[in-house]
Amino acid sequence: MNNIIEIKGVSLTLRKTQILKDINQSFEKGKIHGLIGRNGSGKTMLMKCICGFIKPTEGEITVWGKKIGKESDFPDSTGIIIETPGFIPYYSGYKNLKLLADLNRKITGEQVKKSIKQVGLEPELKRHVKKYSLGMRQRLGLAQAIMENPDLLILDEPMNGLDKNGVSDMRQYLLSLKEQGKTILIASHSAEDIEILCDTVCEMDKGMMTKLSGIE
Repeated sequence: MNNIIEIKGVSLTLRKTQILKDINQSFEKGKIHGLIGRNGSGKTMLMKCICGFIKPTEGEITVWGKKIGKESDFPDSTGIIIETPGFIPYYSGYKNLKLLADLNRKITGEQVKKSIKQVGLEPELKRHVKKYSLGMRQRLGLAQAIMENPDLLILDEPMNGLDKNGVSDMRQYLLSLKEQGKTILIASHSAEDIEILCDTVCEMDKGMMTKLSGIE
């Protein structure tokens, strides 16, 4: 299967406002695909539709060969960051992720710790998440997205709140995931992020999508 995500004729209308307009696009396996566009252009809503959080008014989305909302409620082997990651504020970062891991029963506590270390955080840190900086919360969100070793990552502005070094670390980490064969769909306001990371770029504007030329 070359195309991991297939979007066919997808439109979305909420409260009589058209959010997405007849989107047709596919995203190939093993590449980093960028979504660019202003706030309100439809990037986040499209990602929510891909993940099954919102049902399109028209059209269909297929991930891993399964129609989202019909054959699958949430795409298999997929990690996500959409908007600011939500955590239990009075738990540590490790305790938050361990709680989620225990619910899914797919990974061990040691694997949770490994994912936290991979994003540059210390799993033994006892500090409650409510005392984390925005950048630390963003790193923890990425740790949550990767901890079950998914083959697809859907990341909405994953660099939010990171300092210069944090952004550099995150870029290198995402490129290393691509080298492992992962597929990544990333929305970013940063032209530099897109230029450094992405193999293909699609622009969203007023709910419509235009595929820009590949930038490999």
